[in-house]
Amino acid sequence: MAEHSCLVVEDSPMMRQLLVFALARIEKLKVTEAEDGVDGLRKLAGGTFDMVITDINMPIMDGLKLVKRIRTDEKHRDVPIIIITTEGSTEDRQRAMALGANAYVTKPIQAPQVIAKVKELLGLQ
Repeated sequence: MAEHSCLVVEDSPMMRQLLVFALARIEKLKVTEAEDGVDGLRKLAGGTFDMVITDINMPIMDGLKLVKRIRTDEKHRDVPIIIITTEGSTEDRQRAMALGANAYVTKPIQAPQVIAKVKELLGLQ
């Protein structure tokens, strides 16, 4: 039985698969996939999540807008958010953190790094 749930919002199917595969190594973590920010918001509205992992560059609604929306939603306001992106610039990182992201990981991602960050934010050490 899953004790924690994580929403992965990523428009690239290959990248999403990679994240889901990496997260499968964490015991008792249920992963839900969303293909863009709008899909992510829909899934958030219909469920409860302990963590959100999102890309920044996505069509329709990007990851930064999604973070902003999550932080104004009472149910998920305090949920840890990890941003995974190709945008490695300092200002992108600062903007994401200012909007309320808890961690910022640049691609190409390393599975152990993502797993460690998820465990840390969920208190699963």
